[in-house]
Amino acid sequence: MSNTGPETATEPDRLEEILAAAQGAARAFGRMRPHARAAALRAAADGLDAAGDELVPIARRESHLPEPRLRGELARTTFQLRLFADTVEDGGFLRAAIDTPDAEWPPGPRPDLRRMMAALGPVAVFGAGNFPFAFSVAGGDTASALAAGCPVVVKAHPGHPELSERTAGIVAAAVTGAGAPEGAFALVRGEQAGRAAVQDPRITAGAFTGSLAGGRALADIAAARPEPIPFYAEMESLNPVFVTADAARRRRDDVIDGYVGSFTLGVGQFCTKPGILFAPAGAGFEEAVAERVRGLAAAPLLNDRVAEGFDRGVERLSGHPAVHTAVAGTGAAGERSPSLFTTTADDLLRHGEDLLTECFGPASLLVAYDGEHQLAEAARALKGQLTATVQGTDADAGADAGPVRELLDELADRAGRVLWNGWPTGVAVSHAMQHGGPYPATSAPLHTSVGTAAIDRFLRPVTYQSLPDALLPEALQDANPLGVPRSRDGAPAVRDA
Repeated sequence: MSNTGPETATEPDRLEEILAAAQGAARAFGRMRPHARAAALRAAADGLDAAGDELVPIARRESHLPEPRLRGELARTTFQLRLFADTVEDGGFLRAAIDTPDAEWPPGPRPDLRRMMAALGPVAVFGAGNFPFAFSVAGGDTASALAAGCPVVVKAHPGHPELSERTAGIVAAAVTGAGAPEGAFALVRGEQAGRAAVQDPRITAGAFTGSLAGGRALADIAAARPEPIPFYAEMESLNPVFVTADAARRRRDDVIDGYVGSFTLGVGQFCTKPGILFAPAGAGFEEAVAERVRGLAAAPLLNDRVAEGFDRGVERLSGHPAVHTAVAGTGAAGERSPSLFTTTADDLLRHGEDLLTECFGPASLLVAYDGEHQLAEAARALKGQLTATVQGTDADAGADAGPVRELLDELADRAGRVLWNGWPTGVAVSHAMQHGGPYPATSAPLHTSVGTAAIDRFLRPVTYQSLPDALLPEALQDANPLGVPRSRDGAPAVRDA
């Protein structure tokens, strides 16, 4: 099953050409009018849609993911490209603000001040292995960086090299064909090329989805540069689920079905997989969950590297004295069936450093608690998470909701997305989505990697003071020729042209 063998690495001379071209394209690309940059994003989406019958079989062969999943993921990928095109055309992402001169402004006269967001410059994007379309070459990091006006240099994931090459060719031809400058998009291959790109002074930011070790290593490189750059790494998350006592009584079967379906979805290879669930002791969760899990067949993992990492995680949990193996998964030749482990809340709190670690793949830890007072205590033991979920009832949200409110407060401190009676596997590409969280979920908890707010990662503010109108960027000129929404003297933003 191996598809993570040695890559055909980008040679240093070719990397230099790519980085020089990206730097050369940065100013012109950042200054493209919004409708023109939006057209480039839509052209990329159209090109990928048109090539779906070619791309999906390649992805199927390289990732071992089923065709319906891959076609859905490709549709998500082109949707988010078009959504970012809409965001660019709207112009609100520029956050244009104008303060008119005011001689009476305390504590002294205020000059003419005009502020907007500007593109950072070339961005290095590292493709993910578990989403060969949506978080890879043309995924959300690429879409949001291009939308911001930043040239993108993508480091291909070794798990799908042919798909990466073909996707990159389509995107590069589409964006330059729509008027973007040469160098606005390129692909590189090989670990050394990726590291060299992050170290290069022409790269102004980086984005990554993958392991904690890989993301942390690249983030450290970015921070250690003579001129440090922001590095947005999505890394590790357990995505805990807490079942209240009332939910366990009233909704047990529904919760169990949802839990098993969520942690085994996609063979457990989602960054939002619920890797741990807290349920009341004596509620019969262990037996019922185990019965459902035993009936699930083995399925192929993405590649040998993922399979090896999963096996290490399973061995770590199964060999711990505080953990009971309720279902020992089986599998060979890259296939694995789900595993279920159990422990108690008391043991989890005693051994948190060992047990509160992601096991990427079809495995989860079921934790029995003795009273709801333990839920907030367990939440306080968690590190940063992408998501955290409470399975509750209307009664839990009623007048006597103190324990649940305390739990939700703790979870909001530790997770980027807090769910009620849902399951975290499924991340909507929308304006209000937050896909991020405190470390180690990500390296930058202030931002999201999914949804239109992801564009903010690749922008920086610039204020122009007392410039002649003709020398201002169009978004700040008096006539507002772009028609973007603007705030004036602190009032809410309007399209004032």
